[in-house]
Amino acid sequence: MVLLLLALPASAVDPEAALVADKVIVIKHERRLILQRDGAVLREYRVALGRNPVGHKLAEGDGRTPEGLYRIDARNPNSRFFRSLRISYPNADDKASAAERNVEPGGQIMIHGLPGGRPFVANGEGFPDWTEGCIAVTNEEMMAIWSAVPVGTPIEIRP
Repeated sequence: MVLLLLALPASAVDPEAALVADKVIVIKHERRLILQRDGAVLREYRVALGRNPVGHKLAEGDGRTPEGLYRIDARNPNSRFFRSLRISYPNADDKASAAERNVEPGGQIMIHGLPGGRPFVANGEGFPDWTEGCIAVTNEEMMAIWSAVPVGTPIEIRP
């Protein structure tokens, strides 16, 4: 039996090792982040959003979380918010829209854990949204998301 377990790939022994998402969906009005693979839900998490969460991000400093189709384009294991996955905002449409309004679109929108000393994630259940436009989860949840979401994964952020 021990030899059989040693011969199996890690994903056969540890189900978490097989947890790799091919899409991330954020539903802002539900404060929910969903990891999917082949259309099936792998995991769901409650999230905190930008401090001004209603509507699409229009300009740097507006406190809004963007809406639309993006990709995870970088990972930062040393983020001040306990790991972060960068979202490819602004895309070409966001930049063009900002230019038409003569404003900067902003950037550095992330999925991240908590900064040092913060005891909770505001999740729409009595706690206010607090980020500058990012999507926040607990550090434990961020560890799971970090493991499941590679660079290049599409992310759809819905109102």
